[in-house]
Amino acid sequence: MGLLSKLFSSKPTVTPEHIETRAQFDQQVVRSDLPVIVNIWSPTCAPCRRLVPELVATATQHADSVRVVEIGTTAEPSLLGWLAVRATPTTIIYEGGKELHRFTGYRSRGWFSEMIQAEFAAPEASA
Repeated sequence: MGLLSKLFSSKPTVTPEHIETRAQFDQQVVRSDLPVIVNIWSPTCAPCRRLVPELVATATQHADSVRVVEIGTTAEPSLLGWLAVRATPTTIIYEGGKELHRFTGYRSRGWFSEMIQAEFAAPEASA
């Protein structure tokens, strides 16, 4: 039953929250209690479209430890300018309202899981 329950999990799918304005960014990213993965994307970008299922899987699998948000290139221009976005997809990792990492291009859900474990896993209690 363990394998089948993992394969056919009834865990609800978590989709990335959508941000359009600087006020939404401040509320959902800067003030977040959880680390945040911010994905900046364009509808005409093939790597952006490939990244969507990876981010949905990441948001679903790690819903208790990170928040995933998305910002389209149609968002408030001042927000995109403030974030200094030069290419899509751009992914920015925030913790405590501060940028930790930034990269462009496609990454797999395995990469995201490894990054989350390395960056945000709680330290093990020593015996």
